[in-house]
Amino acid sequence: MFKDISHSGLLSLFSNLGRNPLMIWHKEVRNGHIKQVMDNDTKSMELELEEAIVIATYITCPADPKMTLGIKLPFLVVVVKNLKKAFTYEVQLLDDKNNRRRFRASTDHSTTRVKPYICTMPLRLGDDWNQILFNLQSITRRAYGTNYIETLRVRFSFQIHANCRVSRVYFSDRVYSEDELPAEFKLYRPSRTRKQRSRPSHPEQTLRT
Repeated sequence: MFKDISHSGLLSLFSNLGRNPLMIWHKEVRNGHIKQVMDNDTKSMELELEEAIVIATYITCPADPKMTLGIKLPFLVVVVKNLKKAFTYEVQLLDDKNNRRRFRASTDHSTTRVKPYICTMPLRLGDDWNQILFNLQSITRRAYGTNYIETLRVRFSFQIHANCRVSRVYFSDRVYSEDELPAEFKLYRPSRTRKQRSRPSHPEQTLRT
């Protein structure tokens, strides 16, 4: 179901380059929209999610609620464009105590809160395109003192809420430098770079060790 693309340590969950980028995703739209639009910075079609109420429009993976992702790679990377509106994303995982934990990062949150089965934290985005790097092993250990096993799916396994543009979602075995990444995984493709790249955002750093 999930195919390793271009590099043995990278696994793509979403790419705007395919004919049907949401093939393995479920999408929910209320009063907003989910559509591909031409982006002025990347000069390519990107997936845009917009909604007045953030939780009302989203994409989630896998599409089948009975399935789980079963992805063991410890780093999650989301390449999104800041549309200057509220944006939330969520991941659910399994730890070594067989507990399912949910982690939610949002531009609407100002503080980090850890509850038994959900941890919410602030998300800070720079202007234009951003690379969000989520260290799943680190955040699980910091929040609950347990170890990350794999990323799952029950209802909110991995969910991106409006408002944003999404270019790529992938997992990796480690942090890769820009030079190590295949062209299609980079924040800006080399031949189309026009602006200075933003530094990766690390939501888990809001948690104290």
